[in-house]
Amino acid sequence: MQHHQEPPSGIHPLLANRFSPYRFDPSAVVDDHAVGLLLEAARWAPSAGNSQPWGFFIGRPGEAEHDRVLPHLAPSSARWATDAGLLVVTLTRRHVDDTQLLYSEFADYDLGQAIAHMTVQAQAMGLAAHQFRAFDMEGLTKELDPNPGWVIVSMVAVGKAAGGPPEGRDRRSVAHLRSAPWSHARP
Repeated sequence: MQHHQEPPSGIHPLLANRFSPYRFDPSAVVDDHAVGLLLEAARWAPSAGNSQPWGFFIGRPGEAEHDRVLPHLAPSSARWATDAGLLVVTLTRRHVDDTQLLYSEFADYDLGQAIAHMTVQAQAMGLAAHQFRAFDMEGLTKELDPNPGWVIVSMVAVGKAAGGPPEGRDRRSVAHLRSAPWSHARP
């Protein structure tokens, strides 16, 4: 069950005001300095054994990298992501080179940490981030051809949101977060 609610007081404003926009201002530019700060935020994320198993392919409107990514967006994400000032393809290093030996069993989790840091940094800079998976994974992987052991996981659209956050957000309760993973048959 989801509950329409506002974040409680005490939650940091960067978290309380964060939302994933479905509209970006196409005239807003994410400049080199902003890109550098977003990548620095990701760079400083924690990771298992300090393995830092993440990588990014970035493209901004008007750049060849952006043009390589756009054809692989699903229609559902192309409607809004193309207007973002920055598209970030996220990758993780799951295996050692072209073997099945795990580079880090926490690679996907660690990538999530890096993206979370990037998202909060974007919010602190007056930008918004929308993480998504609505793209042709096979086609994008063929297009970008990451090194062996690396896999594309998701994408993030970053830019100036066109419009503010929705009134309230639907979120599961804290009680649900604590009880959902457990069988109701337990005493």
